[in-house]
Amino acid sequence: MSYSTCGGLPLVRLQTLEFTFHMELTVAITGASGTIYAQRTLQLLAASGVVETINLIISDTAITVAQVELGVNLREPNTQKINDWLGLEAASKLIRYWRLDNLAAKPSSGSNKQAGMIIVPCSMATIGAIASGAGTNLIHRAADVCLKEGRKLVVVPRETPYNAIHLENMLRLTRAGARILPASPGFYHRPQTIDDLVQHLCYRILDQFDIPHASKTAWTGEEV
Repeated sequence: MSYSTCGGLPLVRLQTLEFTFHMELTVAITGASGTIYAQRTLQLLAASGVVETINLIISDTAITVAQVELGVNLREPNTQKINDWLGLEAASKLIRYWRLDNLAAKPSSGSNKQAGMIIVPCSMATIGAIASGAGTNLIHRAADVCLKEGRKLVVVPRETPYNAIHLENMLRLTRAGARILPASPGFYHRPQTIDDLVQHLCYRILDQFDIPHASKTAWTGEEV
């Protein structure tokens, strides 16, 4: 086991596992509160050692929320700006940014083989659009492709309380094959900081794709 850092964050890269593939994923960031979850998820994916390509899509509202919550300017995003935000090397080719209105992008086609998609955080407007089959932008279309191709779609809503429409839309997505993973971090690992809470939730996201990460928040039962 060896250690690495990403954006100044100590991460664990597990080298005892043998992987015969390099994973491609799509990650979408929408305008729900919780941009920090997107940032940390991307950093963990980058440090995992098994993810080769991340197709990144950012909604217009997500750019505004990132400015409000994190003080980061993601307007007119490009690879260099995103790498800097995540603490990646300037020359890193890991992340491929796609415009929201580019329906000819790779994630919009089922013929592009990838492991699946993560929407983090996911607004209720986005959930509603996907649940209705309305592919009006690349996030909606890419999610629809994952569902129709039987690939993993992990949706991380950040809203409270839920109304009946929210619940019905999430149920529709679940029945269509999506995994609803709400931004509800646990406390059994005795978090000491907000960052501990964020990491715990992001580890659960990675678990959906069997992506290796630090195991310090895994429940062992030994504390009982």
